[in-house]
Amino acid sequence: MNPKQIQAMKPHKKTPAIKLLEDWKHKAEITAIQARCPSYPVAYLPRHKYTDKTANGLTRAIIDFISLHGWQAERINTTGRIIDNSKTFTDVAGRVQTLGRAQWVPGTSTAGSADISATIAGKAVKIEVKTGSDRQSQAQKDYQKAIEAAGGVYYIARNFDLFFEWYNANFTEGQPWK
Repeated sequence: MNPKQIQAMKPHKKTPAIKLLEDWKHKAEITAIQARCPSYPVAYLPRHKYTDKTANGLTRAIIDFISLHGWQAERINTTGRIIDNSKTFTDVAGRVQTLGRAQWVPGTSTAGSADISATIAGKAVKIEVKTGSDRQSQAQKDYQKAIEAAGGVYYIARNFDLFFEWYNANFTEGQPWK
């Protein structure tokens, strides 16, 4: 093995912000389970794990963070879908035949929509998740301009630590947008 492969095998060291989120989520789950099932042993409740190394992991962490603070956040699915129009049957000779093909249907959402749509302190907040070498497309840049022109807030999240700092710099507990 070369040194890069060995480095890739080392476990990811979690940042303090991610550890804090994991603790908050665990405490919220304990509170919820104790309200529903007071006799449930909380020691058996698994801890939720977060990562900001993948786009899906960072998206999940941001949505849970916003929700744990009492605001609303949801993931926006902007991709299309595949419709399978193929039919499989057995002919008279006993051979399995497939006719037709799958068809791609583009999504109906606005081009360039952000990955997360949230409402924080009554303000529309759109969060685009970019990890690694991901960059905004032109459609995403146009969408950002439209959101900001309409008075909304648009943020590009590259990792959870930067998002955590941005959130704390722009929001105070229970106070409206600065």
